[in-house]
Amino acid sequence: MMQIMTTPVDRNAVAVDWRTRGFSCGLWVGPPGQVWSDFVHNTDEVVMVLEGGKVEVAGVIHRPRAGGELLIPASARHTVRNLGTTESSLTEAITTRAAAAAGTAAPAPAA
Repeated sequence: MMQIMTTPVDRNAVAVDWRTRGFSCGLWVGPPGQVWSDFVHNTDEVVMVLEGGKVEVAGVIHRPRAGGELLIPASARHTVRNLGTTESSLTEAITTRAAAAAGTAAPAPAA
């Protein structure tokens, strides 16, 4: 599922859209070379690279453009890397319906 939005990305609009689709919305920021390795969640996750990153899901490398969504299915091992020479950021969302059922729903971001 890939949806391209105009840049710069309006994080508030993304948060509203994702909440209506049952996802939370959070921001991750990392310095050059930052790697978040081998994550596995029991719910679906959506990531949107805002700038400078790649996402590896179950051994397949994805390089979404800024504003492009990438769905990471529940139980898929995934890694995110900042490939740039400057700070990178991505927005991530975890399915809140499943999280709420498990009692681990993330709070909605501040408007």
